[in-house]
Amino acid sequence: MSKILIIGAGGVGTVVAHKVAQNPEVFTDIILASRTQSKCDAIAEAIGTRYGNKKIRTARVDADQVPDLVRLFNEYKPELVINVALPYQDLTIMDACLEAGVNYLDTANYEPKDEAKFEYKWQWAYQDKFKKAGLTAILGCGFDPGASGVFTAYAAKHHFSEMHYLDIVDCNAGDHGKAFATNFNPEINIREVTQKGKYWENGRWVTTEPHEIHQSLHYPHIGPRESYVIYHEELESLVKNFPTLKRARFWMTFGQEYLTHLRVIQNIGMARIDPILYNGVEIVPIQFLKAVLPDPGELGENYTGQTSIGCRIKGLDPSGKPLSYYIYNNCSHEAAYKETGAQGVSYTTGVPAMIGAMMFMKGLWKKPGVFNVEEFDPDPFMEQMNKQGLPWHEIFNENLEV
Repeated sequence: MSKILIIGAGGVGTVVAHKVAQNPEVFTDIILASRTQSKCDAIAEAIGTRYGNKKIRTARVDADQVPDLVRLFNEYKPELVINVALPYQDLTIMDACLEAGVNYLDTANYEPKDEAKFEYKWQWAYQDKFKKAGLTAILGCGFDPGASGVFTAYAAKHHFSEMHYLDIVDCNAGDHGKAFATNFNPEINIREVTQKGKYWENGRWVTTEPHEIHQSLHYPHIGPRESYVIYHEELESLVKNFPTLKRARFWMTFGQEYLTHLRVIQNIGMARIDPILYNGVEIVPIQFLKAVLPDPGELGENYTGQTSIGCRIKGLDPSGKPLSYYIYNNCSHEAAYKETGAQGVSYTTGVPAMIGAMMFMKGLWKKPGVFNVEEFDPDPFMEQMNKQGLPWHEIFNENLEV
């Protein structure tokens, strides 16, 4: 019996639930929980219809409250919790896992509610607690972070004696037909892309103004897209775990219309994360904005185009010769929606979360402590990516543009 509990019923939670249901030989018992149980019920009903009445139980939980989480964990006794709730809730869920004796996996690192700060230090501080409890915590197991780290580990294992330059490139060339919408939780998305940029070079972090560094990059089967250096959390763990890296950057594509909307949102104060007083009631502007923007989980039906995410790496091959290497996945929004009812950005996050859970359940990624995905063997994960809907491709010794 391998029992798994998923926390979060947004777009990513929808994909995770679909993918675990597709693998009944690994996941025999599935519970889906969130603050709004009706969302879980709708996902469970859709899956039951699609996969021959596959039974998914549902529950309500407040992931901000450790006692509520512990009650849920003790009631269902899962072997592993997949956390696809909000990054603010990582630590309460980890605390509950420790108290209830449950293993843990997430897709995004913890950040405080009152500060747009992405840092692993809070979760890495749980290393001794999880080790002493004999529990595994797998951090950042989406696509980026997640597959991007596994790609890097795979490159290091099979192709490089030393990696010197790493550029993670993330392109969404899809069109959802909306004037402005975010592809995952608007509050998290806007906080992420409006903060200052940061990258690693020559042993130190270099900070830039938001979107200061940009250039056009070509993406397979998509073509050129303007790409911007932003800070992304996996850089912190990758430069730690691969110390030969001289430079590591993260690039993301944005259209001009998106950036214009973003600038307006910032200029009028709607991106603020501190509370303001309105008619005698405290509200947080970015949370109000989230309430009026399109729900990312409902973008999929009319979403066309594809994503392209990968790693462009330069260094030395095992014989000491210079090597350039590009490993990537392209994902169709239409295909993702047809399979799971969610768009491609949710799909590319949810599928790796399921695969990471599968790695744990099979005992392949299972050891006491807190670990980022690149600290495990990449090979079985990479094998499953090809089987589970995210096939990857390699290009050797071509112009990486970065």
